[in-house]
Amino acid sequence: MKAVLFPGQGSQYVGMGLDFYNKFDAVKKNFDLADKTLGFSLSDIIFKGPEKDLQLTKNTQPAIMLVGASIFQVLNKNLISAKFFAGHSLGEYTALVCAGALTIEQAVYLLHERGKSMQEAVPQNQGSMIAILGMTIDEIQNEILLLPKNEVCEIANDNSNGQVVVSGEAKIIQKLNENLKQKKKRGIILPVSAPFHCSMMKSAAENMKEKINQTNFTDFKPAVVSNVTAKEEIDTNQIKSLLIKQITSRVRWRESVNYMIKSGVTDFLEIGPGKVLSGLVKKISKDVKISNVNTLLDLKND
Repeated sequence: MKAVLFPGQGSQYVGMGLDFYNKFDAVKKNFDLADKTLGFSLSDIIFKGPEKDLQLTKNTQPAIMLVGASIFQVLNKNLISAKFFAGHSLGEYTALVCAGALTIEQAVYLLHERGKSMQEAVPQNQGSMIAILGMTIDEIQNEILLLPKNEVCEIANDNSNGQVVVSGEAKIIQKLNENLKQKKKRGIILPVSAPFHCSMMKSAAENMKEKINQTNFTDFKPAVVSNVTAKEEIDTNQIKSLLIKQITSRVRWRESVNYMIKSGVTDFLEIGPGKVLSGLVKKISKDVKISNVNTLLDLKND
């Protein structure tokens, strides 16, 4: 049984998807639609950079979705048998496009607005994120309990066994990092511009609520596994609610992958830039097959 995975922020690179764009007219059409929807050339930013423009959250999010959804269209005839689609954070939008719930234009618009809202939710340098390696989620939660209660410090991404990301106010994240160093634990402050997937994103969620609710989601198949519930969701109204909650909620990626495995999935395919999710799946389970399609060369090898 197969599941298809779509990456989130951090997987982007200048030039991603260009080989598919040059070969397939359908992919060119997608990129043209995206540029027209946004009123500027996202295609140029993706293919030519500069990298600092691609790294802007408002560009990164629709860009990764656009590349992943376009590659999926090329592969689609081979993926009808997939039981689940799932995406990491913004990748959930890619999953919804590929499942038929959203159009490319709708997702490009929503992700551009989502990126802007998340970027603007917290003033520069007031929030931070730290990746913690080699600790269980319970151990990390215990470390958070030792910190002052009046400052935001929350688990943002439960990515895999031994890889958890924490978001919050910059000062408290720094304190957490110092505490970890004293205990010989490894924390890596991430080069991000805002503390994603925590309660500091509340204004972003409020801003996106109306935009998401006003979007016409259509019935879709296969089921999409939600970042918020780590379970399959097929109801369009429920999905809307969960996408709003997702902005301030933990990404339950480890739980999502385990849910799919327990439901019978033995074969995972990651579609889109990079191999981040492939690496996470390998850490979660040694008993499943994982492959990825990022370039035309991957397509020939698959």
